[in-house]
Amino acid sequence: MRLGECAEALELTMSFMGMKSTIHPVVLWEGREGVTLIDAGFPGQLPVIESGLTALGLKLMDVRRIFLTHQDLDHIGSAEALQAATGAEVSAHAADKPYIEGEKRLVKMDPGRWEDRLKAMPEKLRHQARLMMSSPPTVKVKRVLHGGELLPFHGGIDVIATPGHTPGHVCYFVKSQGLLVAGDALRVEKGELAGPSLNATSDMPAAIASLKNLLACPITAVLCYHGGYFDRDPVARIRELADPTVPRGSK
Repeated sequence: MRLGECAEALELTMSFMGMKSTIHPVVLWEGREGVTLIDAGFPGQLPVIESGLTALGLKLMDVRRIFLTHQDLDHIGSAEALQAATGAEVSAHAADKPYIEGEKRLVKMDPGRWEDRLKAMPEKLRHQARLMMSSPPTVKVKRVLHGGELLPFHGGIDVIATPGHTPGHVCYFVKSQGLLVAGDALRVEKGELAGPSLNATSDMPAAIASLKNLLACPITAVLCYHGGYFDRDPVARIRELADPTVPRGSK
C-alpha cells in the first residue's frame, strides 16, 4: 500500500486466538538513511517482512531502525528477529520499555483475559497460544522515547505520546509526508476513521484524551495498523473522536 514517496505500508496476514486480520507495518526509506520500519509484525513474520522489502527493491540488511508504537504482540513480535538479522536500533516509549524487554508481563497477555477463547480452541492451537503467552518475544530497546521528540530521519518524524491503548503508546508523524502512523490509537473500520478498540484498550478514557495530542499536527493522511489508510479530512475526524461524549463501538 503506497503512502507517499519512499513510504509504503506492508499488508501482512496474522492469526491469533483463532482470529485472522491484516496488519500494516510501515516502511520508510530514502538515500543513505536506510530503512525505518514502524512496528514489526507478529512472531514468525520475518520472512514475509523480508519479502515485502524485496518487492520494494530493498534488502533486509537495509533496515537500520525499528520504531515501535507500543508493546502489543502483533507490533513487537518479529522485532527481536529483525534486530538479530540486521543490527537495527529499536525505539519505544519509556512506559512500555520494561514490557517490551521482558521485565514485566505484556499487559494483555494475562491468560485469564483469554480463558474463554482458549477453551473454545482446538487443543493444539490452545497449547501454542498458551506457550506464546507464557513466553512472548522480547527485544532490547536502545532509544527510549518520552513523546515530544523530533527524530532526524526521513525529513523529520514527530513522536506523539498517546497513552491509553497501552501505557506507552506513541504515534509517529512523518512531517515530509503529512502522514500520521497511528499504531492502534486509531483504526479504519468500514472505510471510516474510528477510535481505539474498546476490547483491546487498557484505559479507554486515557486513550480518548490522548487523541487531542494529535491535533497540533498538519495531518493529511493516517495509516492505522488495523484498517489501513484514511485521508478524508483526518484532522476534523480526529477532533470528533477526541470528544469523550462520542459513542464508542465495542470492537
